[in-house]
Amino acid sequence: MKEGVCHFKNFINGEYVEPIDKKYLANFDPSVGEIYSYVPDSNEKDINEAVKAAKEAFPSWSSKSSQERSDMLYKIANELERRLKEFAELESRDQGKTITTASSIEIPRSIYNFRFFAGAILHHQNESTIGPIPNVLNYTLRSPLGVCGLISPWNLPLYLLTWKIAPAIATGNTCVCKPSEMTPATAHLLGEVFNTVGLPRGVVNIVFGNGPNAGSPLVRHQNVPLISFTGGTKTGEIIQQQASPLNKKLSLELGGKNPGIIFDDCKFEECVETSIRSSFSNQGEICLCTSRLYVQEGIYDKFVEQFVEKTKKIVLGNPQSEKSGMGALISEDHLKKIEYYVQLAKDEGGTILCGGKRPDLSTILGGSENEKLKNGYFYEPTVITGLNPLTSRVLKEEIFGPVITITSFSTEEQVIQYANDVEYGLASSLWSQNVDRCHRVASKIECGICWVNCWLIRDLRTPFGGVKRSGIGREGGDHSIDFFTEQKNICIKIGN
Repeated sequence: MKEGVCHFKNFINGEYVEPIDKKYLANFDPSVGEIYSYVPDSNEKDINEAVKAAKEAFPSWSSKSSQERSDMLYKIANELERRLKEFAELESRDQGKTITTASSIEIPRSIYNFRFFAGAILHHQNESTIGPIPNVLNYTLRSPLGVCGLISPWNLPLYLLTWKIAPAIATGNTCVCKPSEMTPATAHLLGEVFNTVGLPRGVVNIVFGNGPNAGSPLVRHQNVPLISFTGGTKTGEIIQQQASPLNKKLSLELGGKNPGIIFDDCKFEECVETSIRSSFSNQGEICLCTSRLYVQEGIYDKFVEQFVEKTKKIVLGNPQSEKSGMGALISEDHLKKIEYYVQLAKDEGGTILCGGKRPDLSTILGGSENEKLKNGYFYEPTVITGLNPLTSRVLKEEIFGPVITITSFSTEEQVIQYANDVEYGLASSLWSQNVDRCHRVASKIECGICWVNCWLIRDLRTPFGGVKRSGIGREGGDHSIDFFTEQKNICIKIGN
């Protein structure tokens, strides 16, 4: 291991501790392609210690009132807000996203996750019924399950980790978190926040490591009755196989191949601007990003021209610079995956209208400013046309990067077929000023959420999740409260 490089630790029972076997994984700065820290290569021993701490903390934490837990979540949110700049800078360096994205979207949303569920648990109502059987009252209680296993991905590290932690502990559970080993920094710092505000020891435990060594022991653990996972579809399938013999409660938010459907009566300029954002935000490394655009024939040529023109204006550069509109991809392996799919698009007869290669950073942002970035994992935003919408692998397989395809269509029936002809069904967007058409088409697209004339507007009360190979289960608002609790019906005979 490199000397002078920081070593992250696990956060167990309120303390930062070395992995039991003293093994570590290298953590790279995506913008320069160099090791900048080491993260614990934890295993079953470390998971067992974390689960033990969480199990011991559960009786006390679950017995606290909703008001007490709510107060604690608000304290966490306030402390995160106080340290927003620190978290944003760390997230940008660790993941490769721009500082603008981290400071204006990801960390604020992480703060809001705690505030939202701090309020939600104070206003949630249990159900009760009386009748039709005379003199009988039924009411339903919700109880926390115990120790929750929370596994979060590398693309929105703190955002998606807090989306799981907040409802889990708000409803009285304790948890063991396994963040991505590629983006450990803000999860590591989150432990400081918990200690600063006085979260009881063991309520939240954070164990770092890869999927086989740390993730699988967490999923298989006998004392972890619930798993919430966000990540790749193949990993989700493994989790289902490991968890099913133990009848664990599962929520899996997996991959996507999200369509954007654009009719010729759309608000054109707004549609183009929003589609640029939905295609290339966070380097396209958001599960909700649009990856394939279908544009009606009447405006196809005009749309492609303006879309490409605006794409070429996106500035790649140092993620820490506010001048940069797009940062680095997460890893060298992921960069090679992007290159593979762009070459596949060429092999399938596609036309690369812009991008399609690693950038020459010396030609932008003043040249010398980017000299240190020459080995970073950057890739130009890429627009591809000319692919067969029913047979192209590029149009069917998840790429998860700054690559967008644009395909023309003529009728509603045709574009619905195109949109649904994939294994995934996470999100979609639809652009038209015809209200009847919007309702009609939105109802037929196979997905968990459809944005009409907008993108990525999230009301946290609404159900979130996918269909087909994009996952199982729903979270958000009452859906999260339902997932992180078990219902118990009490039936009482009253009177004579």
